[in-house]
Amino acid sequence: MKLVKSLSLITVIYLFISPVYAKDIQVAVAANFTAPMKQIAQQFEKTSGYKVSLAFGSSGKFFAQIQNGAPYEIFLSADQAKPIAMEKAGLMVPGSRFTYAIGTLALWSPKAGVVKDGGEPLQSGQFNKLSLANPKLAPYGLAATQTLEKMQLTAATRAKWVQGENISQTYQFVASGNADIGFVALSQIMSNGKVTSGSSWLVPSEYYSPIRQDAVLLKAGADDAGAKALLSYLQSDAARAIIHAYGYKTE
Repeated sequence: MKLVKSLSLITVIYLFISPVYAKDIQVAVAANFTAPMKQIAQQFEKTSGYKVSLAFGSSGKFFAQIQNGAPYEIFLSADQAKPIAMEKAGLMVPGSRFTYAIGTLALWSPKAGVVKDGGEPLQSGQFNKLSLANPKLAPYGLAATQTLEKMQLTAATRAKWVQGENISQTYQFVASGNADIGFVALSQIMSNGKVTSGSSWLVPSEYYSPIRQDAVLLKAGADDAGAKALLSYLQSDAARAIIHAYGYKTE
């Protein structure tokens, strides 16, 4: 009996002094931010002791899921519009919204010499398929259609479009050869401050609306210390160094 009481006391003491967390922090992340967020989450876990569960996909689908009660605690959108809509709908903690990254659109081919400054081969039409994300679901897809409109190439290229559900699928269409060229997020072809493969053109920022990517603390994470700590870490110098290495800007 004394042994049982002693063990119980030790257990109680352990619970008070140990970083025991009941569940992982549930985070919905825009597909374009996959690579940097994996690194950020890994570093955050090492320094904080919290565990993070990441789900990647299109911002539009996540918005719909959250509206229908999906238990995410944090949402990292690929735009500002959806977090602002969440704010108005009361789906997030008031005052928690901030811009964690500003994205850049790129035209890319995995083959060297295919894509040139100015957007060639878009102008000449010397390609079979052009991959872009669905503009109704993905902000980078909207930026792609705005770019084509600015270049007066919408009608000339539309028959060659291959639309991905999100920017990850869009990238895969090009990487796999199912499309010759594609509009992707710069972060998908960049690491440690350099474009890692193929040929690319960084689309001038005046060709499309700024891709300001906002983060919010959702209602499900309102009382979660881990979720709040992760959002704070996302604004730290350590996290920003990773964000910049993938071609994003921060405020």
